[in-house]
Amino acid sequence: MSSPSEPIVKARPLITVEEHIAEGARARVRVPPESLGEYTPAPDRPDPVALLEGQSADRIQELIPVRYGRMLVSPFTFYRGAALIMASDLATQARSPLQAQLCGDAHLSNFGGFASPERKLVFDINDFDETNPGPFEWDVKRLVTSMEVAGQDHNLSKKERNAILDKTVQGYRDAIQMFAGKGNLDVWYAMFDIDDIAKAAAEQLDKKTQKKSTKDLGKARTRTSMQAADKLTRVVNGRRQFIDNPPVIERAESLIARSDGDHAAELEAMPEAWQQYVDSLLPDRRHILSEFTYVDLARKVVGVGSVGTGAWVILLQGRDPSDLLILQVKQAMASVLEAYTEPSAYAQHGERVVQGQRLLQTASDIFLGWGSLLEFQYYVRQLRDWKVSVDVDTLDANALGMYGRLCGATLAKGHARSGDRYAIADYVGSAGAFDEAMKTFARAYADQNAADYAALKAAADSGQIPVTYGV
Repeated sequence: MSSPSEPIVKARPLITVEEHIAEGARARVRVPPESLGEYTPAPDRPDPVALLEGQSADRIQELIPVRYGRMLVSPFTFYRGAALIMASDLATQARSPLQAQLCGDAHLSNFGGFASPERKLVFDINDFDETNPGPFEWDVKRLVTSMEVAGQDHNLSKKERNAILDKTVQGYRDAIQMFAGKGNLDVWYAMFDIDDIAKAAAEQLDKKTQKKSTKDLGKARTRTSMQAADKLTRVVNGRRQFIDNPPVIERAESLIARSDGDHAAELEAMPEAWQQYVDSLLPDRRHILSEFTYVDLARKVVGVGSVGTGAWVILLQGRDPSDLLILQVKQAMASVLEAYTEPSAYAQHGERVVQGQRLLQTASDIFLGWGSLLEFQYYVRQLRDWKVSVDVDTLDANALGMYGRLCGATLAKGHARSGDRYAIADYVGSAGAFDEAMKTFARAYADQNAADYAALKAAADSGQIPVTYGV
């Protein structure tokens, strides 16, 4: 038995705030913030089209043309699907020694609103397919560059785009410094309530944008499994089932019939895969899930960058036909960051996604879990639970800047939860070198993105890659 002088719980050695700050100062000496703004393509830079083709090799081949078609809508949609290309480029540039759990694909469309377990509408990062530890500024660069690309897509002036970049970086910098001044639990519980955000932003938005924002928030609370069921299912002979609209959505039965039984082994393994998922949940979540009954299964194409990965939707029924739950089952592959940062700490990539999400988000879906289906690793979440995203095409320069500030602050919250917030705050400092570096990089990399988009378009026009537009 321990003596009275010994602590009952042995904590890690105390590191003072001053020591953390000193780590940030040392990082500034090793890698000056201004050096992060430099972007020079590596002499042996991989061909961007070849990178995408290599990534497509392990995906569902009949869906690859849809992926390319969605990426070729604009340089911005290309950017959304080009996380691998950017990770490859970031690895050849200067990087800070300060690590955090990265989103890995922190472009502006991967932020949005959803319901917390307490039924509040909150704003946070909402895509974690590429999450992995890495240099904190890689996420910032991905976000700020997405703002520049979106601004160009909107035909905004250079002055307007500069103001948007300023607000985005400032949002990150102000928030990480604010979190550095808070206690550990205050950081962990910090949450961005969308209703509060809307009230604070109302005075800065024009009446048209205010009206649309209010309408969108009202719609968000109707985006439930029942609303998704109304859109994605129909009742046939008294039984509800998913609609067939390939390639966007296709019932499992139809898919099997069309593919001469190629998916029979997967279906046979599904009961075991389902149990793995259930076992990954907390006991109270297992209990509520046990009160639902399986109804139907379909494959559903999602996103831009994710097209071609396995993505399924499961329809479950509770007490009666009006009590429905739709879960999304999404394939988890190795993060695009792993080849350039460090291998995942998790052997199962579904678990990597889930644990990264729980680390970065303040409130996560109660049904978030993972499992394996033969060689297919996956994670599971609700398809819709008040989920809402900003329609970037409707934002003017002022609204886009405000949105950039919010995304920057949200990203900082995730990094404050997962990284050394004191050191990062010291490294970014006050307005100056770090801000200018992020803006300089964003402008340079937007040009690189435009060139890569042109390369993919040329590959499509020449017939090198198959493309299906408009899906």
